[in-house]
Amino acid sequence: MAQIFTRTANTTARVSIAIGLLVLVGGIATLVMIYLSPYVTEAGIAKQQPIPFSHQHHVRELAIDCRYCHATVESQAFAGIPSTDTCMSCHSQIWTNSPLLQPVRDSFATGEPILWNRIYDLPDFVFFDHSIHVDKGVGCSSCHGQVDQMHLTYKAQPLYMGWCLGCHREPERYVRPREEVFNMAWEPPPDQIAQGQALVQEYQIKSVAALTACYTCHR
Repeated sequence: MAQIFTRTANTTARVSIAIGLLVLVGGIATLVMIYLSPYVTEAGIAKQQPIPFSHQHHVRELAIDCRYCHATVESQAFAGIPSTDTCMSCHSQIWTNSPLLQPVRDSFATGEPILWNRIYDLPDFVFFDHSIHVDKGVGCSSCHGQVDQMHLTYKAQPLYMGWCLGCHREPERYVRPREEVFNMAWEPPPDQIAQGQALVQEYQIKSVAALTACYTCHR
């Protein structure tokens, strides 16, 4: 009777299965790495803007408060983008002939708004309210990073749901006194957990069950 399989058939089959599994696992790992990379999330990558606005210069060097430009951050869901009038409140007096600021002067003269490229753009199915986070003691830098050190603004966090839930599950790790919300230099104290738990009670932050419920962010 003729031999159908060679003596090495079993070994060849095992090696083929092992290689196939390695290729499958490697492919999945590669896709996950791409999904989490700045190529997809755009985290850490500065976007091109019509004007190379430097937060480091305006916030750190000139000590301009966040609320001067983002005027609705304490009262509305959207933090607000400054109008050209806000820019010209300073730049009608200083750097009046700077070529970099020509788009600002053109916008002010024509009434056409400057079309900024959004850094953070959540999907339509996600509801986020800046005002409630500010009121509950969540600092700007907790989500936006050290904006005062950014020459050109970039996304500090990928804003995946798991990252948001990390704060919602343990808000005591992140909340700070309300008077420190806009302080970019604020650092958590050694007893942050104890102080955070006290602030959670004082600010009447909802229970973890409510904070992690689907309807809290998806409405």
